[in-house]
Amino acid sequence: MEILTATKILQLFFGVVTAYILGSIPSAVWIGKSFYGIDVREHGSHNAGATNTIRVLGLLPGIFVLAIDIVKGWFAVYLSSNVFGSFLKDWGWLNEFSYYSLSIAIVVVIGHALPIFAKFKGGKGVATMLGAVIGLFNNIIPFVLAVFLLTFILTRYISLSSIMAAISFPILYLTSKLWLAKHEDITVPMAIFSIIVAIFIVWTHRKNIRRLLNHQEPKFKLHRTIQTTNEKKKK
Repeated sequence: MEILTATKILQLFFGVVTAYILGSIPSAVWIGKSFYGIDVREHGSHNAGATNTIRVLGLLPGIFVLAIDIVKGWFAVYLSSNVFGSFLKDWGWLNEFSYYSLSIAIVVVIGHALPIFAKFKGGKGVATMLGAVIGLFNNIIPFVLAVFLLTFILTRYISLSSIMAAISFPILYLTSKLWLAKHEDITVPMAIFSIIVAIFIVWTHRKNIRRLLNHQEPKFKLHRTIQTTNEKKKK
């Protein structure tokens, strides 16, 4: 029987640290400050995420932020599966492997929400969580995204679209055997994680929910609302 040595424990620990560091890459803050002279956390919804970046700086920088945030979530899970925690799978410790991968997904989102490189003021973690979930639940993700897109097309609210997609995630996962030909193997750890994801996304959008109920939530717009430092100087 395989034994979990101190070296292997340290390897798992480095995986957790790496996930947090990856999550802590504040793409919205760095892009805003480096290329536009603006801290997006000081404008719009004051959130360091792709939606507020689009709102404050425009579509192109917002797309870059979205891509980076998704990739860092996916990459953290990829490293946990193929580098830091791969020996768990090789040993046949599948439950332990699942728990470790899920822990990595949670840590990378925590890093995004509380980034060490941006004074622990980050974003809501939706895009980063999406990246991690893509790495863990690739079969049902297209359907979760379909819920997001349908809600967005009907309402033009990014926040409501994110909430509806999050709520649909555990429902789609837990019922996938009933309607999906290549369904996921439903396990207790994955089921619990899908519910935690839904609760986390809804909780991080609690202010948006209040604004939606009070009809104060701004609808998504492609054009930016803030002038950059260079544009101000030209005036």
